[in-house]
Amino acid sequence: MTTRKIIKTDKAPEPVGPYNQAIAATGQMIFVSGQIAIDTKINQIVYTDDVSKQTEQVMANLEAILTAAGATWSNVVKTTVFLKDMNDFATVNTIYAKYFNPENAPARACVEVARLPKDVLVEIDCIAVL
Repeated sequence: MTTRKIIKTDKAPEPVGPYNQAIAATGQMIFVSGQIAIDTKINQIVYTDDVSKQTEQVMANLEAILTAAGATWSNVVKTTVFLKDMNDFATVNTIYAKYFNPENAPARACVEVARLPKDVLVEIDCIAVL
């Protein structure tokens, strides 16, 4: 039987649609919803023209949710990176790389999309295993 636990923290943005920050399934897997550059202190998108700083905020939001679930970056097994402009790939990749040891970095997909929520430049989701 599968069990589900909703993971919520006020240290990451509240969902802006019908989804949760993360779900722990069967107590082993954590599915973290896509995070965008919302700063919870002001509850607004930050750095609207700076993909580097937006990526840092996204990673901070993901880390807050992982922490709330009892996980760390080393527990992450899969990420998906959504970019408004694939020309930002190298910039985003440089910041993303600070969070993962290259030897055990998670699997990843990266795609360019026509539009992201609230017109942000980057969104990232992840799956972690405890």
